[in-house]
Amino acid sequence: MSRSSEQSRLWLPQHWLMWLVIAGFWLANKLPWPEKRLLARGLGWFTFQVVRIRRHVVFVNLRLCFPEKSPREIHALARAHYHSLAIGLFEVVAGWWNEPENLPPHRIVGLEHLHAAVARGHGALLLTGHFTTLEICGRFMVDAVRIGCLYRDPNNPVIAHLMRSRREFGMSIAVHFDDLRGLVRALRAGHTIWYAPDQGKRTKASETLPFFGVPAITNTATSKIAEMTDAPVVPYFAKREADHTYTLTILPALENFPTTNAAADAVRINQLIEQNIRLAPEQYLWVHKRFKARGPGYPEVY
Repeated sequence: MSRSSEQSRLWLPQHWLMWLVIAGFWLANKLPWPEKRLLARGLGWFTFQVVRIRRHVVFVNLRLCFPEKSPREIHALARAHYHSLAIGLFEVVAGWWNEPENLPPHRIVGLEHLHAAVARGHGALLLTGHFTTLEICGRFMVDAVRIGCLYRDPNNPVIAHLMRSRREFGMSIAVHFDDLRGLVRALRAGHTIWYAPDQGKRTKASETLPFFGVPAITNTATSKIAEMTDAPVVPYFAKREADHTYTLTILPALENFPTTNAAADAVRINQLIEQNIRLAPEQYLWVHKRFKARGPGYPEVY
């Protein structure tokens, strides 16, 4: 199917409701940020208390990853997560369509580390995790430095179309997450690629390894990609601050990476992501079934 015919199908009646939802967020995006945050607080409360989308998944993830927390603390963290998800929706719309002057204040710390890595001439993997700040902080990065990304189409075709078109418009290149050859070509061509290996999928390049001390399907391909391309792996994490600003922190490229032990390298990455999740745990994407399909001998926790 051609792209034009695919796009024309998005206007069929079964997609009208989604277009109305998007139109509602687009209109709400015209409001000042304090009002959008107030709407997000109400939307987060409603989704948590009434709709309960993936609430069971969130509670399971939080109990597994934070066994030291009391039931009351887990409940409070889950509620805070739904507020973070809701403000993240408004951030998505702002990141896609707002002019720079209408974006919230932010700071990028350590940009020199990325410049130094790119200067080696082999591209760079800008390694991070799936946080609720993903889209708006990706926009901040795109406005500061030319980067590309890996992407996976959401199940809803309207959202997939909009996400793909906005990323293709703003980024140097967009590579499907299953296209290993495309990723290697992009890195060898000198691209910086936003890369988040923290959502497990059982493939040939995966193993069951600890994430917060809990066995989880873990992507071990990072080592192979770095070895094939000689691209440095540059950790990057973003945080929504209490004063409604954003801090994007770029760390120096990982030293002694990759090693000959891909599993050990993947555990090292998991631990790095864990450390940054703990800085603002409500902002991580806990609605994802991180501990599913772990294989024989592991209980089904969801």
